[in-house]
Amino acid sequence: MSKLVKTNAMRQLDAAKIPYTVCSYEVDENDLSGTHIADQLGLPYEQVFKTIVTRGDKTGYLVFCIPCHKEIDLKRAAAVTGNKRIEPVQVKELLGLTGYIRGGCSPVGMKKKFPTYFDQSAEGLEKLTVSAGVRGMQLLLRREDILSFTGAVIGDVTAK
Repeated sequence: MSKLVKTNAMRQLDAAKIPYTVCSYEVDENDLSGTHIADQLGLPYEQVFKTIVTRGDKTGYLVFCIPCHKEIDLKRAAAVTGNKRIEPVQVKELLGLTGYIRGGCSPVGMKKKFPTYFDQSAEGLEKLTVSAGVRGMQLLLRREDILSFTGAVIGDVTAK
């Protein structure tokens, strides 16, 4: 049995003594969607969160975690964060900025700590998943733990 290689996200959660479960799935380079991941893990879409990194016109970089089957509403997200407008960062900027690649971007363990927001739908969940920091792994953990660790704010940030 191969030893689990710890990601930066896992190491940071371990250091903070926050329990999590690693959920592995087969990576499909042609479908990096969160819904594909949720289907592979047998989890409801509402429980699998994707990470979107954006840039606000006033605040700079911001991180949003939203259910995998939803889309971010940039106007709502801007209003929640005190920006006039925000835009997703380019995929080519992601690795240098966060240390993560598209399809493996975790709100935990980025190169720098950015203001983080979770969609309000997280409030109804006991546990949820976020990327472990690599494609093929998700971290299942308690909602309160991920919110407190990231210092996240809950907001209405998805399109209706």
